[in-house]
Amino acid sequence: MSNKYYAVCGILDIDGKILFVRHTYGPAKERILIPGGYVKDGELPSEAVKREVFEETGVDASAESVFAVQFRPEQWIIVFRMNYVSGEPHSDGYENSEVLLLTPEEAVNRNDITNMSRAILRAYIDDRENTLKKGEYRSISLKEGEYEIFGV
Repeated sequence: MSNKYYAVCGILDIDGKILFVRHTYGPAKERILIPGGYVKDGELPSEAVKREVFEETGVDASAESVFAVQFRPEQWIIVFRMNYVSGEPHSDGYENSEVLLLTPEEAVNRNDITNMSRAILRAYIDDRENTLKKGEYRSISLKEGEYEIFGV
């Protein structure tokens, strides 16, 4: 079950170009944005972004670091910086109609990019290394896979 209160998206650089999808529904319909979606109940955000990127684009990627977080009273969204693992990008034909690879500079100047994706990409252009890396902290009360910490 998805949870509309917790969402994730991922900046994935493949050979100097960022992965985007063209949305087919909602406020972002026909606009491009970085791929993402909702976190399922019991799912860690880093696993959710990996799943969402794969479902939407066929690309296997892993969460490297937290790049940004957006908070709203009704929802939070974690923006991850991703590592490319494998796969050839393609549309899922359902949530998106197209997958694009664009340089960050190309993307921010497009009229069809969402405002949030544009803001994220501007920050990425300015300082792509300004992230919170996944920490090595080990909990004594939680098992591996039940928690994660970034920036520590």
